[in-house]
Amino acid sequence: MGPACDLLGPRRASGLASLLSALAVAAAAATASSPAGFVALRFVSGLSLANFVANQHWMSGIFAPSAVGLANAVAAGWANAGSAAAQVVMPLAYELVVLRGLGAPVTVAWRVTYLLFPCALLVATGLAVLAFPYDLPRGAGVGGGARTRRGFWEVVRGGVGDYRAWVLALTYGYCYGVELIMENVAADFFRKRFRLPMEAAGAAAACFGAMNAVARPAGGVASDAVARLFGMRGRLWLLWAVQTAGAALCVMVGRMGAAEAPSLAATVAVMVACAAFVQAASGLTFGIVPFVSKRSLGVVSGMTASGGAVGAIVTNRLFFSGSRYTIEEAISLTGAASLVCTLPLALVHFPRHGGMLWGPTAAAAGDEDDDDHANGDHGDYTLLK
Repeated sequence: MGPACDLLGPRRASGLASLLSALAVAAAAATASSPAGFVALRFVSGLSLANFVANQHWMSGIFAPSAVGLANAVAAGWANAGSAAAQVVMPLAYELVVLRGLGAPVTVAWRVTYLLFPCALLVATGLAVLAFPYDLPRGAGVGGGARTRRGFWEVVRGGVGDYRAWVLALTYGYCYGVELIMENVAADFFRKRFRLPMEAAGAAAACFGAMNAVARPAGGVASDAVARLFGMRGRLWLLWAVQTAGAALCVMVGRMGAAEAPSLAATVAVMVACAAFVQAASGLTFGIVPFVSKRSLGVVSGMTASGGAVGAIVTNRLFFSGSRYTIEEAISLTGAASLVCTLPLALVHFPRHGGMLWGPTAAAAGDEDDDDHANGDHGDYTLLK
């Protein structure tokens, strides 16, 4: 998706991705009749997550550096709040189809639920994005388009060859990756540890995703605010501090769940606090991403976003697969891994603006790729200065 955004523009890439994902989900839901078929459905559903890259690329292109953190965080945070909605809406929709759906058997009801909600929303949003008139503010490029004449491999090398993109992918793997893990296991955690029914466990788990509506935008606001005072070094230090706090709270969630007589209210409260810091860290991350490489912004956004998914997959395999660890121990180990994987942020350095541990270097004048963007050059336009 990253190169697609850089070559075609985020609007076209996003719209086509939504429509293709809707088709794939509909086909998989209609034909799945075995465990392998359901795994295929999970896989094609995940393809729609590529829209996140187009989302962040589009916001980074439209908004100027002074507001890009907030813009990215609001767009992503409110979108990610959909995961909380899904925890509540999908079980209710399924029950509605079973109970009032003209006697639909359970083998049909879940398929209808997929077609009525995810597929319909993917089609609607895909068409809406394609109907939008421009990728960039009017006056920025021909017709506000975002196509580039650079070759595919040139675009890819611009992102893959920058070590800062890899560091941000790693750290994002343990803020957004932690979010994905918690959203995946929280309902099961509450159902087993506190003996809650499915609907109540889903509602408790939804608290984690629901924090996206405010926590991730708050991270974006904080990133822009601290940048006005301390520049890029402020953005980096704040990301490290917030993600470290979220990791510590994740460890605490697991420890509280492992207590002999855990308190449901206290566990939910600590989990919500963990969600706030973890999701704010995600917003802070994408307050930095737009400044890494303006020429390969889509690739860098894609690498960072993919880091979140890969971090969740690796963590799931290490701690949540098999019977080596209890779910409470696995949650604590996830937090510990996040603490360690946040440390490489100290290596990120912008020649003209410095990094966490050392300031600008004398060679900054030749670093055009990040410096023009960091100083507000989005081409021939500035917005929300």
